[in-house]
Amino acid sequence: MTSGYGDASQKIDYVFKVVLIGDSAVGKSQILARFARNEFSLDSKATIGVEFQTRTLVIQHKSVKAQIWDTAGQERYRAVTSAYYRGAVGAMLVYDVTKRQTFDHIPRWLEELRAHADRNIVIILIGNKTDLEDQRAVPTEDAKEFAQKEGLFFLETSALEATNVEDAFSTVLTEIFNIVNKKNLAADENQSNGNPASLAGKKILVPGPAQVIPEKKACCRS
Repeated sequence: MTSGYGDASQKIDYVFKVVLIGDSAVGKSQILARFARNEFSLDSKATIGVEFQTRTLVIQHKSVKAQIWDTAGQERYRAVTSAYYRGAVGAMLVYDVTKRQTFDHIPRWLEELRAHADRNIVIILIGNKTDLEDQRAVPTEDAKEFAQKEGLFFLETSALEATNVEDAFSTVLTEIFNIVNKKNLAADENQSNGNPASLAGKKILVPGPAQVIPEKKACCRS
């Protein structure tokens, strides 16, 4: 997979919506900033409402626009959930390795995600802030065990040091791409056998440059 930080003239083959979820202050916005713009801010403010950013990558010679949505983890913004999850084909469940409570809340976030999102959504569990290893409160093995039990991908990251952030997004986006490719191949096969193309469940992709999203957009700000 190769990647870049945006070329307006580039033809887009796919747009994949990925959501970031987890408690407040676990570093979701910093993970997004590191991936979308290769930036990190020590004085980052809490996200209010919903924001998304995009980045275009090339996977197996196809141009994929990742549309990453970031929302506040605070309870008072939970009203945005159904719209937030709609159309998402990937999700990143983020906790802070130095705060055990943020990991203990992950099952609740996962339950909400599975209630609102497509059942085929690709999910990765992310333990962020590994640069604070001396303050670690969540052993890697605990998270690995949980991810294995729930059938999730798993990585530990540091947005500050840019550790594994690229790999985390690459894992999710490549898996989504592979699922889409399999569906397209199956559809082509059906058509060549005289059967109409049929994809089970919701569509997992939004093709075409008509769906190109501005590089940064924010809404629901207070």
